[in-house]
Amino acid sequence: MELWLWLIITAPVLLVLQNWISRHTQTVFLLLTRHTGMAILINQIVFLPGVVLHEMSHLIVARLLGVPTMGFSVWPKKQSDGSLRLGYVHTKKVDFVRESLIGVAPLIFGCAAVAAIGLKLLDLDDVGMALLRGDFINGFINVLHVFRSTDLFIWGYILFALSNTMMPSSSDRRAWPILGILMIIVGLVLYYVRMPAILQTALSNVIIDAVRVIATAFTVTIGVDIVVIPILYSLEWVLWQFVPGNRLKISIK
Repeated sequence: MELWLWLIITAPVLLVLQNWISRHTQTVFLLLTRHTGMAILINQIVFLPGVVLHEMSHLIVARLLGVPTMGFSVWPKKQSDGSLRLGYVHTKKVDFVRESLIGVAPLIFGCAAVAAIGLKLLDLDDVGMALLRGDFINGFINVLHVFRSTDLFIWGYILFALSNTMMPSSSDRRAWPILGILMIIVGLVLYYVRMPAILQTALSNVIIDAVRVIATAFTVTIGVDIVVIPILYSLEWVLWQFVPGNRLKISIK
């Protein structure tokens, strides 16, 4: 129950932070370049590791499920509504189950990568465990230890790029409602037909592990974003002082 609560709390917080970062990174690049095309290029370069993982995860899962792909790109493309798509994988229209699995692939791959980097390479699990115990002194000490890491900026940047591009887009989520309803129905059927205890345990363990990885990745991402936001906000504020009244906007999806 605590894991589900952890996930329920971190998911909306993460979405709010990522939307803020997406909008304000665009603004900063526009203020720096005063050129929409150049701002788009810089934005793509900054988030390129995440865009590559996002689109490659679609491609890999599509191939594993036997779904033909008809186009792949990690180059930004302006849409008819003025928004910008950072990348895409075109697949043949298939059943909603495979479509849902292909759509959720970036979240699965992204969470696995973020959790692995955050926990295994930067030892952020020590910080999390100390905070969960209420041991804020050791938590702070562990944070200082993380900041002393020689690879902090490299892995911190990769975490930032991956975590802020791993959420499925609206088109990726198109088949989710149908699949969600089907999963609820199957769950209820299994519950009422008395699924064997050994299968219940195995399924519960898989679900718990998956929720733990996703919630951990969300928490690591929130931590990274909280560090980045003040820097981004300060940079934007300074730039606005040199570009008074210039309200450049760009929408990126």
